[in-house]
Amino acid sequence: MPSLRAITRLMTSVPLVVAASLTATSSAHAVAVLAAEVRSMPLAERVEALGTLKANESVNITSNVTETISAIHFDDGQRVKEGDILVELTSVEQHALLDEAQVRVDEAERQYERVKALVAQRAASESLLDERKRDLDTARAVLVAIESRLSDRLIKAPFDGVLGLRNVSRGTLVEPADTITTLDDDSVMKLDFTVPSIFMKDLEPGLRIEARAQAYGDRVFEGVVRGVDSRVDPVTRSIQVRAIIPNPERTLKPGLLVQVVLLVDPHDGLVVPEAAILHQGQDHFVQVVVEGEKGLTSERRQVRIGTRKPGLVEVREGLAEGDRVIVHGHLKARPGQPIEIQSTADDPIDPTAAQEPST
Repeated sequence: MPSLRAITRLMTSVPLVVAASLTATSSAHAVAVLAAEVRSMPLAERVEALGTLKANESVNITSNVTETISAIHFDDGQRVKEGDILVELTSVEQHALLDEAQVRVDEAERQYERVKALVAQRAASESLLDERKRDLDTARAVLVAIESRLSDRLIKAPFDGVLGLRNVSRGTLVEPADTITTLDDDSVMKLDFTVPSIFMKDLEPGLRIEARAQAYGDRVFEGVVRGVDSRVDPVTRSIQVRAIIPNPERTLKPGLLVQVVLLVDPHDGLVVPEAAILHQGQDHFVQVVVEGEKGLTSERRQVRIGTRKPGLVEVREGLAEGDRVIVHGHLKARPGQPIEIQSTADDPIDPTAAQEPST
């Protein structure tokens, strides 16, 4: 039969064993999770559209007169400067008329100076001097008119840019309606696109846009809104927007179809990884990491979400910058249950860079 001392020792040790067992059980029930910190970053609502590129300046090179081409001074696709001579038209007759007009001006000037000297000597009347002055003015006007017609025989580039394909040859008879070639200023591209009129209140010059063309894969071309049309299309209920995109490498071409993302309502907002959001009907929740007397536990909190970005969701209500939310393991972590953070995703944009917590 056990002694009284042995029984007492056994009864005293039972609570210690039970307590140790409970502690071990509690530690074993801590759920391993992966958490991410709530961060603030620039955000904007993304409005997607299709648009067509246009050159900053574009013109068809034509002739002002009907005449044959005597010389061509450009090649297909050549870059030119403002004032460069592109085409010369036949001008033999105009040069002859110019020489004749210059002779008439010289003679009118000589007669005017002669009569002016006579008037000074009181040997001629003022009316005769006025007549010679009119003759001189008329001769000069004729000379200017011929010079203008002669300049029409020299077709020049109106601005810097790149020429298109040549449509004429030497000896071709061109008329004012004939297109000799095209000229585009492609240093900056215009991008016209339409957006639903519900965004009209947010549209203003200076908004950022991102453009992608299928020809260039995932390359993004950035620009800004230059202007917004003054009218809404009554059929489509959309409004036209014009953006400009710098094109220093001359990569983009007029007429190219591009996918446009217009960034409206730019602001700074709090974001969490998309994996942190729990959906229940129309409501949204997150599991927040809370540190207390019992260590780390999880707390279910309702939030109001806003703008989305790839992999991220804006939280407009319910969280503060610096809070930590569970991004993996939240389905196992019940509110108030102890948790163990195996890893913290420092970058909320890529919270899955860390490994999944082990179970």
